[in-house]
Amino acid sequence: MTQIPPKVHTTRFAELAQSAKNRIREITVQELKERLANNQHLYLIDVREENEFAQGFIAKALHLSKGVIERDIEKYITNSDAEIVVYCSGGYRSALVADNLQKMGYTNVVSVSGGLTAWLNEGNAIQTK
Repeated sequence: MTQIPPKVHTTRFAELAQSAKNRIREITVQELKERLANNQHLYLIDVREENEFAQGFIAKALHLSKGVIERDIEKYITNSDAEIVVYCSGGYRSALVADNLQKMGYTNVVSVSGGLTAWLNEGNAIQTK
């Protein structure tokens, strides 16, 4: 199995994401798999850009990119206590999204640590449209 190398981020972006990570909860890929396998009701949201999503995503994921999720989230999820799991490529953008959703009053938001890269590196499948 080929491992996907982590992206190298700029210092300020990495610091911003780390600051958000200090305020949010993260789950592992294994925890996500368990939640999905148990048919636990949750909203799984891919926050990557449309071109990234088109290349493949975790089954059952709703696509709301980081650029529009704050604007559009209430169209899809009105219950502020609903379980929301967000992911991106590496867990940085999703940490920023989770932080913002919490600021908007969503109380049960988690980000997938390592994102889709970790999902793939653990040998899990993705689907395409």
